[in-house]
Amino acid sequence: MRTTSEKLTSSQPLFTAQTLVITGIAWAVLALLFFLLFSVPEAPGMGRPLWYSIGTLIFELVAFLGAAILCFRNWRAPQIVSGRNVWLAIGIGMLCYFLGGVLFGLWELYWNLAPDVSLGDFFYAITYIALTVGMVLAVSGRKLNLEIWQWAVLGAIALAGIALAYWLAVAEPIEVPEAASPQAIEQVASPATGSGTQAPAPASSTPQTAPAFIVAIDQALTPVAYYVNLFYVIMDVLLLILATALLLAFWGGRFSQSWRMIAAATFSLYIADMWFKYADVRVANYESGSLLEVFWIFSAVLFAIGAVLEYDISTRSRSRGRRRGGSSD
Repeated sequence: MRTTSEKLTSSQPLFTAQTLVITGIAWAVLALLFFLLFSVPEAPGMGRPLWYSIGTLIFELVAFLGAAILCFRNWRAPQIVSGRNVWLAIGIGMLCYFLGGVLFGLWELYWNLAPDVSLGDFFYAITYIALTVGMVLAVSGRKLNLEIWQWAVLGAIALAGIALAYWLAVAEPIEVPEAASPQAIEQVASPATGSGTQAPAPASSTPQTAPAFIVAIDQALTPVAYYVNLFYVIMDVLLLILATALLLAFWGGRFSQSWRMIAAATFSLYIADMWFKYADVRVANYESGSLLEVFWIFSAVLFAIGAVLEYDISTRSRSRGRRRGGSSD
């Protein structure tokens, strides 16, 4: 016969809250090390290798898919305290970000396209809408009895976010000097091309492999690029304000730990998005994969950890109540 300690050990689930949290932290640390070690090109003017781009995409997709699964677990749990619809909305957001990443990876890495807008942006847009709905539901479920200093903090963060978003929206893209352009560098490096003949840009070394209908979709979506980017900036500011309100509303409460993670996840998403918008207009020949883009992975991991902590405290509270109610059995 097994001893009591052996029975207790065998009855413990494999994916405990502690195990899931440690796994998420480990994934974030591995992603950070990957970015730190390989995000800098081997030589000035050289792009990042394909394997690096694939690696960053894998880190991101796994993180968002894991976060979606954990959020949907909360949605399926009737005892979840913050409300099942809250986690349904956040889970949809995480899943749509995963699907958007898959499509963007196909566009950029498989078909060698450099789109301003792709079909992945459709799912990215749903992500921001779903996260906004989830956070509004979470905030509306609690009374925002904030003190004066808390309203001041919320107002200051809102103004700072709006100011940064406006600056990025009106900023003119940086002009690349002709002598520093990839074509000029290639021409200097290869004088045998002859005078008056430009060498092909580096992009031509990776020809487009997309089928005709994908190219047609890419061209059809290009005119709406400005409006899509403006939508992202507006939603980033809105999420920043909601995350701050959540952080203040749940501060010091019984479930504050999980919602601190959700707020931190939103801040991380904002940092990565704002950096990408800044680099897109202020960094010449910017190529995705720089260090600050690791905050997208941090965001997914923090959403996942928040979901785990919420599920853990909700189920433990319910279990204690059942034991008290069933003590007479």
